[in-house]
Order: sequence, then C-alpha cells, then structure tokens
Amino acid sequence: MIRETCDITAMSRSIALFGFADMLKSFCAKSRVNVLRASVLFVAFVLCTCVGAQKRNEIVKDSHSLSARWELADSLRNGNFLLSSYKPVFVLPFTWSSSPNQEPYRSDRSLPTSPDTLPLNAVECKFQFSFKTKVVSGLFKNKGDIWVAYTQSSRWQVYNKDLSRPFRETDFEPEVILVVPMNFRFLGVRVRMLSAGLDHQSNGGAAPSSRSWNRIIGQVGLERGRFTVLLRPWWRFPEGKNDDNPGITGLLGNGEMIFIYHHKSHVISAQVRSAFVDAPFKGGSLQGDWSFTISGHLKAHLQVFHGYGENLLDYDHKQTTIGLGVSLLDWL
Repeated sequence: MIRETCDITAMSRSIALFGFADMLKSFCAKSRVNVLRASVLFVAFVLCTCVGAQKRNEIVKDSHSLSARWELADSLRNGNFLLSSYKPVFVLPFTWSSSPNQEPYRSDRSLPTSPDTLPLNAVECKFQFSFKTKVVSGLFKNKGDIWVAYTQSSRWQVYNKDLSRPFRETDFEPEVILVVPMNFRFLGVRVRMLSAGLDHQSNGGAAPSSRSWNRIIGQVGLERGRFTVLLRPWWRFPEGKNDDNPGITGLLGNGEMIFIYHHKSHVISAQVRSAFVDAPFKGGSLQGDWSFTISGHLKAHLQVFHGYGENLLDYDHKQTTIGLGVSLLDWL
C-alpha cells in the first residue's frame, strides 16, 4: 500500500508556490482565458511534484482507509505542509451527455448566459485534480488537525472545432477543514472521523454566467470491512437578492452520501445528493464511479452521472453523462 504524500523541502515549496501565485494573479488580471491557461500550468506543477515524490513513497498499512488518507493515527502522521490526495483525480477524454446545456439559464429562466443557443457537442473532455495539505496539527490534546484543500474540475469542448474547442466550464473549490479522529463502534460500523469545514465553490465567471455558493460542510466517516461511508451534510450561506444560484439548495441538496467499496485494485463508489430537508423529491443526483489498475498507479475509470448539477453552470439542468478515461487517485 502506498502513502500518498509528496515530500517537498521548505525552500523549494515556498519558491514554487509563491512564484506560481504571482503568475496566476497576473493571468487572472488579463482574462478568463488566461485563468484556464494558468490552471493547466498548475495541474502540471502539482502532478509533476507528486510523480517525482512517488519514488520516495513508503509502504503503509491500509492505505484504502480513512486513517491513512487523513492521518488519523499517530503512526501515520507526516507533518505539515505536505501535499496529499483529497478527492478523485482523473481525466475522462470521452464524456457523453444525453442533453448538453445549450441554453444555460439561471433557475428562474430569466437570464440566459448567451442570447443564442450554443452549438455544443454531446461528447467533451472532463478532468479533475484535487489535493490537500495539513497546516495545523494537534489542536486538542494532540488530536484534531486543520487542512487546506483545493479541487478544480473542468469541461472542455475539445472536439468542437466550430467553437474553437473552448473550455465550457471550470469550477474552483478551495476549502478549510477541521478533522478530529474518532474510534468507536455504532450500530455495527466504526466511526473513524468527524470534520467541519468552510467551502467556496465558483466558476469564476462574470454575470450572467457567474455561479458560486459558500457552505459549511460537516462530515462523518464510517468504516466496516471493505466499505467506507462518508455522510456530508452542509448549510449554505444565504446571499439575498444578489444570489447567483437561486434555488440551488433545492436542486443540489442539503448534503450528500458517498459509499466506497474497494477490493484489490478495484474501487467502486456511489455519490448521492439530495435536498433531504428542503425538497427530498425535487432535485438531487446520483453518480457512480468504477476504477481499476491497468499499469502501475494508472487506472481505467468509468463514471456515470444522472440528475442536476453535474457542474455549477448546469446546476439547474438535468442530464445523464457517461465518461470513460483514466485516473490516478480515488476517494480512498
């Protein structure tokens, strides 16, 4: 089993991160196109850093566990400011949609992002990278850590020559998370962790295509044998009259449940979102993922989605998507 951390010296980490931050700020000041270019450079930076460090990774026990992923045991602690995996990292070059959102409106149907119907292809490329780093250790009698995480997910109309192969949507999601280890049994399952965090998710667009929301997200991590369950309720900060996403809670839900099963090199997960409190039968979504090793750390990846909110721009658009590609990391 592999401990998924990237060992970086303090000096090189500071130079690389601060240097890249200046470059990203300069790009953002010019245009959103340059933001996407900066994002590609950032992907290359993170992946090259992690791949270079894989040669120095150590063997640990139960790497498909919450304990290994969140360093819940003293023997698994790796110190602060080391990059490690968070959400799945994948590239799905062939992602088909049953209903491409050619008229992206807000949920009140009053403000289209474009006056014309967009000639989108039904097949596009979807990719996501995600990482986290621990910034504070041992808050409560050597228990409890603070993590900073970042996830970026893009939809690229790479096969759409008529539209000059644009990035249709990119969602940015920084988080700050407090994680407290647990270890007790409840109704036959082991409770391994509790967490609470601040989450901002945005597509970085200007009105009327702007999409964003801010949440407090809780999490309970449960394990039993090869099964792991993550219960993730959230509360959205109200935005009043200037809401970019009216009705988003009713469509994307008040929370999600993630079920993960692993056996040898196979990892199968199901992600269920629903407005359990506000409108349990109105919106929601279901996503299933299956990955298995094909060579080294490279995995084949199949993803199926149905419902609302496949991305922020489509939060009020219902569709079914099927994606096929490769992945480097899963939920566990």
